[in-house]
Amino acid sequence: MKQNIIILLTAAVVIALPFVLRRSAEQTEWRLGDPELVIITPNNEAVRFEFGLGFSRWHQEKYGKPVRVDWRNLGGSSEISRYLTASYTAAVRAWWTAQGKEWPLGAGEALADKRYAADEPPTPARLDGESDADFSARSERETARWNILHELYQQFRAVDDPDQFSSRIDLLMGGGEFDHQKAISEGLLVQPWPPDHPPEGLFTDADGRVMIPPSMGGENWRTDMFFGNAISTFGICFNFDRLRDLGIEQTPERWEDLADPRYAHFLGAADPTKSGSIAKSFELLIHQQCYNAIRAAGFSDEEIARFEKAISDAKLPRGEIPESVPAAYQRALEDGWLIGMKLVQRIGANARYFTDSASKVPIDVSMGAAAAGIAIDFYARFQAQSSLDENGKERMSFITPVGGSGVSCDPVSLLRGAPNREIAVRFIEFTLRDEGQKLWTYRPGTPGGPIKYALRRTPIRRAFFPSDDPKIQAQHEIHQKYSSDNLADPHNNPYEVGKHFTYYPRWTAALFSVHSDIIRAMCLNSSEELTRAWNAILRNGGPEQQPEAMAIFEQLPKNPEPVTWRSAPVISKTVGRLDYMRDWTTFYRANYARTLDAVIHGGAAP
Repeated sequence: MKQNIIILLTAAVVIALPFVLRRSAEQTEWRLGDPELVIITPNNEAVRFEFGLGFSRWHQEKYGKPVRVDWRNLGGSSEISRYLTASYTAAVRAWWTAQGKEWPLGAGEALADKRYAADEPPTPARLDGESDADFSARSERETARWNILHELYQQFRAVDDPDQFSSRIDLLMGGGEFDHQKAISEGLLVQPWPPDHPPEGLFTDADGRVMIPPSMGGENWRTDMFFGNAISTFGICFNFDRLRDLGIEQTPERWEDLADPRYAHFLGAADPTKSGSIAKSFELLIHQQCYNAIRAAGFSDEEIARFEKAISDAKLPRGEIPESVPAAYQRALEDGWLIGMKLVQRIGANARYFTDSASKVPIDVSMGAAAAGIAIDFYARFQAQSSLDENGKERMSFITPVGGSGVSCDPVSLLRGAPNREIAVRFIEFTLRDEGQKLWTYRPGTPGGPIKYALRRTPIRRAFFPSDDPKIQAQHEIHQKYSSDNLADPHNNPYEVGKHFTYYPRWTAALFSVHSDIIRAMCLNSSEELTRAWNAILRNGGPEQQPEAMAIFEQLPKNPEPVTWRSAPVISKTVGRLDYMRDWTTFYRANYARTLDAVIHGGAAP
């Protein structure tokens, strides 16, 4: 009898266990027919887990039903951008041709071509020796084609209906401002609400305090179509033990430190053509060199601001300046850009690899496979938290170079033709309010915090940081009790970091993509030749003892035309990418061979 009771009790426990241990209702009670949301993102699994779960809980509490978030993770922001462009092109083509309309050659590219935003077609230029009849016939053909593409461009941007066309994705989350601005220029994003009627309390509180400003330090934090929900800085992660092994007593503090020859073969780096965060890191590194060169030329911060405003107001072609701006100011900017490119090259020469994944660099640094590397703040902090030693001490750390990084936002945006638009708009609102912001910085298990992962990212909302305003300060003190990081630390406070860096888009924004292409040709496609040349320089006294070799080493490509601050953006827009990348790669491989020859034989630079 006793044995039977034990068996029955055991069976009861086995049957009851799933009910006792099941997750809370908001995590598991989603049923077919309940809301769904599709988000494409480069964010890691930890972010996807916590925001998917957190939003579902919030939505059930506020609207009565949980939401299943279908995350699409295709890799870095560059891969996502290409995927979205291809998806919309295919969807729009099917929609357009279903109406019985012609899909002409080049229609896919025309969807993002601002020339078709004009009201009238451009006037064709007469070709040399072209007869009146031929010119007239060609003009008629070009005008007819322009009219078709103009109509396509306009109608594409007039439709926001998933029954017409859609990528079948609701939101783009993560990446950087560049990726979302690119999506805007391609017509892929739409406004989630009227710009003058955002949800109450979202950007300002009831007393008019600004909770999320439109910009900070020259960086856009929100527009009518994208909304920053976390802040990123860019900098250097490093391993304490590996630095000591290399005889480096001072931890890196500036971008220039990574060009130190002692880092050769022990520096981690990622491919900027694959990672938007690393592309931004390199842009900011170069931007700082522009600033340093301008200051070294004798211009003050006040003069910089005044000159840049005068140049912006003048609306002149790139590189031209109004008479009120000294020519020496523009020369200093262009000289600073050259200094920045040379610095990137030396850092690339020290790199032991260029990985496709930006998250690999801090992982390798934490393991000691690399002594230091370029990283985005949250990858480095997350990895530092995940790789504590046996005493609970961090093996690695991260620093944002003072004046070497702005405060960039990671936005969320609503895609055109979102199939679950209402739920998507609610998700945007969730990420911007306290409920979503807590997930970025709170410790797991704290009230309103994440369940499993400490994301260790910097929230954007003003109330999370110290303030002279008593009400904001009181909110900060509550948040600080549960935060993984010290939000009062000036290095972690974006409202303080932004005071030490001002981003001037004219300096480097137009070069954002072409920087990555130059770096790829200079460092990745020519990696073997670069390493041999750099090693030879280091074995023979270093850069200071090899001026002739360095003069060759630091040259920029000359084809299809000499690469300069002025010419690089033009080349990227007027020459096929495969063509200029072939020319640049060929140049660097040959140039590094000439550098090696100069070291070995004492050859002189031309």
